[in-house]
Amino acid sequence: MADSTSRPIKRALVSVYHKDGIEVLAQAFVKAGTSVVSTGSTAKKLEELGVNVTPVEKVTGFPESLDGRVKTLDPHIHAGILADMTNPEHARQLKELGIEPFDLVVVNLYPFADTVRSGANEADTIEKIDIGGPSMVRGAAKNSATVAVITDKNDYALAAERVSNGEGFTLAERRYLAAKAFAHTAAYDATIIEWAKNVWKKPASLEPATDDADAQTPNTDELFPPTYTRTWDKSNVLRYGENSHQQAALYLDPLTHSDFAHAQLLHGKPMSYNNYVDADSAWRSAWDFAPKIAVAVVKHSNPCGLAIGETVAEAHRKAHACDPMSAYGGVIAANATVTLEMAQAVKHIFTEVIVAPDYEPEALELLETKKNLRILKVPTRPVLDQSIRQIDGGLLVQTTDRIDAEGDDPKNWKLVSGEAADEATLRDLEFAWRAIRSVKSNAILIAHDEATVGVGMGQVNRVDSSKLAVERANTLADGANRTKGAVAASDAFFPFADGLQILVDAGVKAIVQPGGSIRDEEVIEAAKAAGVTLYLTGTRHFFH
Repeated sequence: MADSTSRPIKRALVSVYHKDGIEVLAQAFVKAGTSVVSTGSTAKKLEELGVNVTPVEKVTGFPESLDGRVKTLDPHIHAGILADMTNPEHARQLKELGIEPFDLVVVNLYPFADTVRSGANEADTIEKIDIGGPSMVRGAAKNSATVAVITDKNDYALAAERVSNGEGFTLAERRYLAAKAFAHTAAYDATIIEWAKNVWKKPASLEPATDDADAQTPNTDELFPPTYTRTWDKSNVLRYGENSHQQAALYLDPLTHSDFAHAQLLHGKPMSYNNYVDADSAWRSAWDFAPKIAVAVVKHSNPCGLAIGETVAEAHRKAHACDPMSAYGGVIAANATVTLEMAQAVKHIFTEVIVAPDYEPEALELLETKKNLRILKVPTRPVLDQSIRQIDGGLLVQTTDRIDAEGDDPKNWKLVSGEAADEATLRDLEFAWRAIRSVKSNAILIAHDEATVGVGMGQVNRVDSSKLAVERANTLADGANRTKGAVAASDAFFPFADGLQILVDAGVKAIVQPGGSIRDEEVIEAAKAAGVTLYLTGTRHFFH
């Protein structure tokens, strides 16, 4: 396999925090008689494995210092890494300096993300910001003309083979390993950036001074920095994507460990791409109602049932009753521990995924009898502060839509038609307004007794959404009219009175909507003519 660009590995530099799998390299070094330079605990481990190691301080002539902050930051190390031995002038200078070149650099870095996830304090976290390691990795990657760099323990066996057979790596292979190493250090730095952004906020002393209060604009640099630098670690490749001809994988935030993406699969087949999308949507929907107990039933990222209950079983019963047909093959999310009573109801419904903070032992045992049900446990509520959407050539980044705007508080709603809602009606209106956040636009939602009874979603005009919500509410097998005396919410303003009129004609008694249309008066007059209660929020919840 050797070609003219292959370079035998005669001298290696090894400095790894995680020692897993290093045995295979050690065996190869011993067999090939490779000269090995190493640091601290790595050197000790290699010596235990029979490798004749040269301590790095013997090469540098300088002891490890500053609690280990300085070990390899020395010209005797970095010149040996960075000398391009295909360049005669580099080779000459190295010989004059009495420095030997390295052919292989094996490094993995301090566990910064692990330290953050452990809840370590700021000082301990800072100590796990690696300096020497990334410097060696980047130096070796830059000098891939003559140096091979290994940062992934999964490549140890490959490196061991090339050490043992005396061939080393070809230039193309070294370039590939270099690109992989640059990705490794870039991800490492991105993790540090994300931590620092959240911990080291911009102090007021660095804000620009101005005497004109009206001229001040919010500083968005912390929310939207000049460069958007984030990293996620690959967890696993999924069977396929949204459709069977698409490929997909799950990536995880390295700084967290208890959010939805890190859900514990207690039972069932591995999650699919669509399972993750729907379950995440349901999970967020259920938590929109906290601290009240709520359950969401979701299909294709749209709720086909949302409800609040005194118990989780009651919330599920009410949510499922909204649209039992659509609930078939759906996803269920609860923001409270799933009880045996709820599990007994779920057992008879074909469900793809159920997700909750926890499960009663008897409930889990019962649900586990459903072979194809994926059971997820997520101990923490959603905390995502930004949503990201990729477009061709760029990203759209926005703060997460939550029920926290001024217009989301019923105390700030403006009554523009009919009598003020009584306590029960206002509860239903507030429920409907919170629930509408989860529904794809254009969205109309009809509710009663703090539960959805009809949902119209994803239509290109509000009239069709209104018709769909009414139709869904009144097509149950028992023929019940569930719109009469119910309330409704619209995620954005009614551009004409026709959409509202459909709800009024169906018997809806109270409606909440943002307002803001140039035809608001026309809509308000239609509500007045029908004698229905109409509130304007001044806030909308589009969801595209």
